[in-house]
Amino acid sequence: MQGKAHNPGFLALVNDAKSRVKESGISEYLKMREAGEPHVLVDVREESEWAAGHAAGAIHLSKGIIERDIESRVPDHSATIVLYCGGGFRSAIVADNLTKMGYVNAITLDGGWRAIQASGIPLES
Repeated sequence: MQGKAHNPGFLALVNDAKSRVKESGISEYLKMREAGEPHVLVDVREESEWAAGHAAGAIHLSKGIIERDIESRVPDHSATIVLYCGGGFRSAIVADNLTKMGYVNAITLDGGWRAIQASGIPLES
């Protein structure tokens, strides 16, 4: 959340995850979209955040359930999965967990929802 001061333990967890996962900025993601590279865009925010607005074409698997449900929604462990949250912190933790589950192309989107909103990507609510 914009302007939110995160607790040190959470930041340590995020930084640990980010040391292992693939991270993409919004410009790299836009190039991927424009090139038509196959990928699944996954919003890992809470239900209330999703309902307030999300990227068009994204699927919703919140951080609380994604590890439980990802294999049903995205059974291909080699699929490119681009994950976003509010700013890129929760999605980094999710990308790390999916990597541990055998997904080899889980990518966290740096800047998350805020970057998507500023990018001109179509939005839905």
